[in-house]
Amino acid sequence: MRLNPVFLLSATDVAHFPSEAKTYGAPEVAFLGRSNVGKSSLINSLLGSQEAKVSSTPGRTRAINFFALHEGAGDKMKVRPTLIFADLPGYGYAKISKSISAEWPSFIEPYLAERETLALCICLVDTNIPPQENDTQLITYFKQTQRPYLVVGTKSDRLSNNQLAKSIAALRKAHEVEEILPVSAKTDAGTKMLWAKMMEVAE
Repeated sequence: MRLNPVFLLSATDVAHFPSEAKTYGAPEVAFLGRSNVGKSSLINSLLGSQEAKVSSTPGRTRAINFFALHEGAGDKMKVRPTLIFADLPGYGYAKISKSISAEWPSFIEPYLAERETLALCICLVDTNIPPQENDTQLITYFKQTQRPYLVVGTKSDRLSNNQLAKSIAALRKAHEVEEILPVSAKTDAGTKMLWAKMMEVAE
């Protein structure tokens, strides 16, 4: 099923989050990960468009960007979105000023903790680098708060099958999770499976 994305808004404050009236209470899928993990590229691959801005400078996303995904197009576009994508700022990039990092919790933590329509958190981890402590911290947070989450390994096309298997095993052990879904924004590998997981939430 083809879903057409419509950009809703960028939020840098809890007051900016789209209201349920605006989204018809559609379930939200949040994308989170370290800066430069390939988050925007994956979102664009999933949407088949360039909705999410891809920057060569890590940490450019400063807001939560919301996209409504509708069935149909033009006059036949369904009013209620099937899903809402929320593209969250990246974390863990040393060059980001402390003032910006200090601003993030003011709207990100309430979003993750209190957003009633948030149905699934996609935790992105890079399969090309060793497991990162701040990824573990985020995953532990979801376990503790009992937020539904899925760990997705990005940039899987850069590794051989043997390398990828070793990387996934190391990431699973470090993050203490049973499943990590490897994907590639470049080749679309794994994106059908990811769509299936997200559509389960929509239904």
